[in-house]
Amino acid sequence: MLTSFPRLITGSLLFTVLVVPALTISAQIPAGSSARDIPTAVQQSEEQVSKVIKAAEIHFNQGKLNLEDNKRDQARDEFDKSVDSILESGLDVRASQRLQSYYLELVERIYREEVPTSRGPAQGNLNVTELVAKNGGTPAAVPQKTEPPQIGFRDQKFEPSPLDELSKLVLTPAEENVTSADVLALEQAKQNVNFGFTINPLIQQYINYYQGRGRTTMEQGLRKSGRYMKLARQIFSQEGVPVDITWLGQVESAWQPKAMSWAAASGLWQFIPGTGRQYGLKQTAWIDERNSFEQATRASARYLKALAAHYNGDWELAMGAYNTGQGNIDRGISRAGTANFWAIYPYIAQETRNYVPNILATILIAKNPEKYGFKGIRPDPPMAYDIVQVSNATSLQLVAEATDTSVDHIRTINPELRRDTTPRGEAYNVRVPGGKGKQFLALMKRIPAERRDSARVISVAPGEDLQQVANRTGVSLAQLQAMNSGVDLKTTTKLVAPNAGIKLASWQRAKPGTETSNAGLTKVRARKGDTISRIAASRNLDPNEVARLNGVTADFQLQAGQEIKLPATAAAPSRRR
Repeated sequence: MLTSFPRLITGSLLFTVLVVPALTISAQIPAGSSARDIPTAVQQSEEQVSKVIKAAEIHFNQGKLNLEDNKRDQARDEFDKSVDSILESGLDVRASQRLQSYYLELVERIYREEVPTSRGPAQGNLNVTELVAKNGGTPAAVPQKTEPPQIGFRDQKFEPSPLDELSKLVLTPAEENVTSADVLALEQAKQNVNFGFTINPLIQQYINYYQGRGRTTMEQGLRKSGRYMKLARQIFSQEGVPVDITWLGQVESAWQPKAMSWAAASGLWQFIPGTGRQYGLKQTAWIDERNSFEQATRASARYLKALAAHYNGDWELAMGAYNTGQGNIDRGISRAGTANFWAIYPYIAQETRNYVPNILATILIAKNPEKYGFKGIRPDPPMAYDIVQVSNATSLQLVAEATDTSVDHIRTINPELRRDTTPRGEAYNVRVPGGKGKQFLALMKRIPAERRDSARVISVAPGEDLQQVANRTGVSLAQLQAMNSGVDLKTTTKLVAPNAGIKLASWQRAKPGTETSNAGLTKVRARKGDTISRIAASRNLDPNEVARLNGVTADFQLQAGQEIKLPATAAAPSRRR
């Protein structure tokens, strides 16, 4: 088992006078407290920072040596230690620009060391059976193959983690105003939660926050939760974790699979690389399962269950450790002399002080939104997708075209993919829009596995022949015939084509009642060098509409004398023409 990144924080904590000079935590690692929380007496010096960086470099360089000797487990252990040496230093990483920059650079360097950029030979069809499964199911296990060379690196687009803002949150006096009646109401509401916890006025204070200036955040979270909650509750239940704790996802990521904290914690459940690896989340040049739906949710449930077991079933302490790290909670317990979250409250980082009551407030609101003034909020429907196993690298553009959707949507339902293709040289379970799995699988059978990262799928309108398709797409008739041998245009709506400058992959004739009749058309003849766009512009027409009328793209090079249909209302050409 690979080591995680420990989140160790030092510094004395005085509850009423001095506030924690500690690292606030993004997911399972520190994220820096605000400046007011750091006593001047313990500001790190450049000498201390240099010492920490030197120690990190020693471990990093040893990791490189282990990699050169093909000792990958030992290399990862040293790389984790290089990060640990920063997080265990007791220094506030974000209070030092130099240290923070080094930390982020170190995480990147480690990733690049573990994922070489050299390209190995492409592998052909692995002859792996391709299967379809509905979301919630899993295709049959893939036969084990020799791991292909890990190649490339692609920056993904991420959303900021809400935990970074949580560390800075300061409640107002109005929000801190809690009555005895409020506390009594919390005790009653607590009965509807499926795990035990201790009521504290801070929980009501966060409810007050969400009822006021945090209302938009709560409303958005309640809506977005619908996309993932069914899956999360199912997995948490299977793993033996109280299903109400799934609302931890709202505080961790605001239900954004691409949420990332400043310190590289990523996904719905905000795993850092080391902890992700420890709980089985694969991270390569092709995928980062910390951003996945099923795998990351299961890893989160297992991590929480392990933490709860360590604290004898205390879920408040488990949630605190999920945020700040087991070591910090253990030290808080040692200082307080008792294993109780509210007893160790003065001895933990500011973000974790905010974190646990925030989750408890979110759970209570989510269990009864209308009681707390959140009326008429409809959760989004659960994400619907089929899972299809592809046997080799398949471009997301091909997946989108084969399932009548956009590349953006395919990226959205496959957030763990780092690149716009599935992993090369290995089978992969790709998600496609719900109900499209069989259609996608049927089309993939027409494309050799080794060509799926470069092929395209083009739509055919009723009545089109191959020559018309060739005209509007720019693909030669010979290529279309060769790649679609035996396909009957009377019974298919899609053709396979090479990805070589396709001009118009999808085209539909206007629906009855919207298409301009022949009586409402005029015809002109193109001149040498004309395009649909040029003709349309000269007559103040929509070039896309004129292109649809003629079954070609707007920038298609017309032949001199070619007859072009125009709406009868078209104006006379301008003098510039």
